[in-house]
Amino acid sequence: MKVRIILVLVAVLAAGCSSSDEQLRNRAAELCQYIPDHELVAGSEKFITPDFYAVLDTMFNHLPEYEAMDHEWLYYFVTSNGGTIADYEVDTVERLDKTHAVATILVRQQWEDGSFDEETDIERHQLLMERVQGQWMIADFDDHKADCIRHIAISRREEAERDAVSAYLVREIAPYYVKGDRCIPAIMLVDVEEHGDGTLTLWGDFMVEWYNYAGESLCFVSGGNHSGRMTLEEKDGGFVVTSFEQTTDGAGFTESAKRIFGERYPIFENVHHVLYERGTQSTEP
Repeated sequence: MKVRIILVLVAVLAAGCSSSDEQLRNRAAELCQYIPDHELVAGSEKFITPDFYAVLDTMFNHLPEYEAMDHEWLYYFVTSNGGTIADYEVDTVERLDKTHAVATILVRQQWEDGSFDEETDIERHQLLMERVQGQWMIADFDDHKADCIRHIAISRREEAERDAVSAYLVREIAPYYVKGDRCIPAIMLVDVEEHGDGTLTLWGDFMVEWYNYAGESLCFVSGGNHSGRMTLEEKDGGFVVTSFEQTTDGAGFTESAKRIFGERYPIFENVHHVLYERGTQSTEP
């Protein structure tokens, strides 16, 4: 009699585990529809853990637009920039502990007409799930959380560097020009070199332009281009410009530019040509 009871209990437990595993598998399939790809899906905050969603929201919605051009791969989780739609299939689900599980997801690229891209192989991805307040949610996808956090830190640092350069241009260079209603600095970087001691060197073309407001438009007043090498130093959580060596005006320009930019001169020459073609009227200080 005891043997029968034990067998019944084992069967009940096995059935319960099978049912629970199937529910987890179905939940993984549901979560696939909220994997961010090109953009965050509306309402996805209910299906992604708060910390992962905060990282994704920063990545997709709060970084400068030009970041998408330099780091597109961070925005394409399962598709490329080719117009296909991801077709998901849950292959396996493994429980790691009571609150974590990982699902292996098979992804095929599907065209809008329903046909599949035969030239693209089926890809395998890892969907990490975490149980939060009784609900399984997306906690990570192919370790992209760490990639995004790392990229956000780089972006914030680069933003601090640009803020320091802009402040320097407005404070030290802009006063030499005829003043307008608003000063707008522009930075065209050629290269950046970090020295590991809290200092870094920037080579580039730096523009300073004054404008007057004319209704909803801006009217150019004065400004000019300043090419050269800047040294920045970390201070109080940001950066300050400690030196700026500029190219020489007039006949000595090319010689001084080659000396300051060194092996970077060909790149600088292309950047400077773009600014010249822009045709901005300038008034030398």
